[in-house]
This record gives sequence, C-alpha cells and structure tokens, in this order.
Amino acid sequence: MQTTLSNLSEHSTLPSIDITKQHSNVLAWVVVLSASLYFFYEFIQMNLFASIDSQLMQAFHLNAPELGRLASMYFYANALFVFPAGVLLDRFSPKKLLLTAVILSTLGTLAFGLAHDYWVAALSRFIVGTGAAFCFLGCIRIASRWFPPKKMAFVTGVAVTMAMVGGLVAQTPFALLTNAVGWRQAVTLDAALGIIIFFAIYYWVQDRPPHSNEHIQADKACLQSLGFWHSIGLVMKNPYNWLCGLYTSLMNLPVFLLGALWGIHYLVEVHQLSIVQGSYATTLFFVGVMIGAPVFGWFSDYIGRRVMPMIVGAILSLAVILALMYVPGLSLIQLIGLFFLIGFTTSSQVLSYPVIAELNPIALTGSAISIDSITIMVGGVVFQPLFGWFMELNWDHTIVNGVRVYAASDFSFAMLIMPIAFIISLLISFFIKETYCKSQA
Repeated sequence: MQTTLSNLSEHSTLPSIDITKQHSNVLAWVVVLSASLYFFYEFIQMNLFASIDSQLMQAFHLNAPELGRLASMYFYANALFVFPAGVLLDRFSPKKLLLTAVILSTLGTLAFGLAHDYWVAALSRFIVGTGAAFCFLGCIRIASRWFPPKKMAFVTGVAVTMAMVGGLVAQTPFALLTNAVGWRQAVTLDAALGIIIFFAIYYWVQDRPPHSNEHIQADKACLQSLGFWHSIGLVMKNPYNWLCGLYTSLMNLPVFLLGALWGIHYLVEVHQLSIVQGSYATTLFFVGVMIGAPVFGWFSDYIGRRVMPMIVGAILSLAVILALMYVPGLSLIQLIGLFFLIGFTTSSQVLSYPVIAELNPIALTGSAISIDSITIMVGGVVFQPLFGWFMELNWDHTIVNGVRVYAASDFSFAMLIMPIAFIISLLISFFIKETYCKSQA
C-alpha cells in the first residue's frame, strides 16, 4: 500500500503544463469553450420543460407527479451513466466520447419531439440523459489538461456560464419559439442545433495541448500503478468527494426546480404573473448563475480559498429564498431581482469541482468529479417528482382544459424543499477540507 501511494504521489505532483510557454492561451480557451458548447446544449434539454410544461401535461394527459417523473428520466439516465462516463474519460479520448454523446442527445431530442406515446417520450428523455452524462465531465477533463490548477475555479465558472446560457435559451426564447411554431416543432429545431454543435466539437476540440507526451505517459503510468479497481476505490472512499457532491446537489436544486420545471408555473400561480413575465424571472435566474459562476470562481482563485466562499454562498442563498417565499406584495421587478440573486448566490456550487480535483490524483479527475455529478443527478431524480408530490398532497382537484390547476398554497408548501436544502448545504460546507487552491493528492 505504501508503494502504491508513493507512486501515486510521484505521478500526481508532476508540474502542470505551462500553457503560456508552450501553447497559445487563446487556443486553450477555444478548445474549452468548444467543448462547453455541449454543456450549453444539454442545459437546453434539461430546462426546456419549464417552457412547455402545460403543453406536455395536455399532450400526454399528465398530472404534476407524472410530469416530474417524465422530466426525471433525464436524471435517472444521467445518474446511472455519469460514473462510467468519468472512468471512460480518464482512460479514453474525451473528444471521441463527447462526439458520441452529442449524437445520442440529438437523436433522443428528435425522438422526444416526435413522440405521441408517454413511454416513447420517457425513453427519449432517458437517451438524452445518457448522452448528458459526458457533457460537463468531458469539458472539465479537457480543461484540466489545458489549464493549470490555480485557474481551474475560474475556468469551471466559465464552463458553467456556458451551460447557463443554454438554460437561459430554454426560458423566454424557447417559450416564444414554442408560441410561434408549437412545442413539437420547437423541439425538432432544438435537435437540429445538436448537429451544429457536433461539427463544432469535431473541428475545434483537442484532447490535449500539442507536445504533451510527457503528461500522457505520466497519466498512463499513474493509472497502471493504481490498477482499475484500486483507482475506483480511491475515488469512492474519499469522503470529500461525497461531501462536495451533496453540497453541489442541494445548492443546485433551484436549477432543477425553478429553472428546469416549476419556476414559471410558481410565479403564475403564487405571484399572479403572466407566463411571459414569469419567463423573464427564470431567464434572469440563469443570468445570475452566468455571472455568479465565474465571479465565485475568480474570487476563490484570487483569495486562495475554496470553502469560505462556499459557506458565504449557502448563507446568502438561504436569505434570498426566504425573501422570495415570505416577503409579501413583491413587484415584478423585485421578483426578477430575487430570481437573479438566487442564481448568483447558488453558483457558489461551482467551487466544489476544483476542490474535488485538488483532493484527488490528477489522473483520476474525471472519475472523482463524476461522484459530484452523480449526487447532482440523484437530486434531480428525487426532488423533481417530490416537488410534484408535495403539491398533490392538498390539491383541491381543480382541472381546467384537461390540465390540473394548483393553488398558491400547494406551491408554497413544496417550495420549503429549498431553504431546508440550503441549511444542510451550509452545515456540510464546514466539513469540507480547505485546499488553498493547491493539489493535496
């Protein structure tokens, strides 16, 4: 065991590739942003239900829990395949795996737009979720080879910002497109976007910087010295991987509950906004994450701390969600502002990724971060249907035009999930080891 750990330390402390000396920083950003396009695309798929939830309930004759289960098929697949995705990304070409995943997601999206049976729609969402298992992990695996550790929090924040642009597109723009051409045609056009992203990744993404053979051999030697099962054991037994995953999963709930599914519906029923006005707020939620993710990443890199900004993010998120839920008479501008702040403050979750990367061997970055992704997707699997189930508990059985109508009290009760989640996130953050932005492997 001592020999194995000695070898591990030898390989994991190799000097990072100095991008400024060997390669153009512009090229590094082109590669990573191109890989992030798939993350952007998958966030459209994950969040488009927010704009078409009523149409889906009508088309497939669904109640709230059934809609939640349909949406969660994406997360079932993601949670199931994200760890194998991480293992594959550590051992095979991330570019080739990303291209394969884009094909799966594009075909699944097209099938969903054409589906007329519930089981076909559910299977299509499962296929999309399978491809999505590679989107973020692939991007971060590539970024870890093009950028040094001291820049990874900011780079991760930029990648998350790309994803949030996709979440933004799934709000007001997708709602307007749906109103213009219908939800099926809108989803079909969405599938066509996947083809464009496939070619962008094909032409611009590279697995590693040129002339990095030394690091390729180092990674291979590290993986060989550890062995397949021992490397998996190291990742699975590291408690900080799971603590960071739980923190991220709970802080990410507004993305799943407000951005991806119930946000517009909540604003319409509880705050009497129109659907379009509600989409303004959910759009600004994603703008908040788009700005907050790189800001938290930059701030963390700047002060050389990871955990302290995570604690601050949890405290601020709790304060903002309580204001949204309990301050009476909020205006449209105030609601939009609060949704923006929820997105901004919860984006502290991006810091869990560099923490995990710094607390695990460099060669196992993909496998380690996949633990984080598993817990996030399990959050989607559990909490989207749970939110719908909470709304059903006291539902008065009102149905209008074949669609169930839920009262403001039903939404208010279900919304309690989020402040509880932020309190737990805050407690968890005190048990995460501070890395001071340096590899601890």
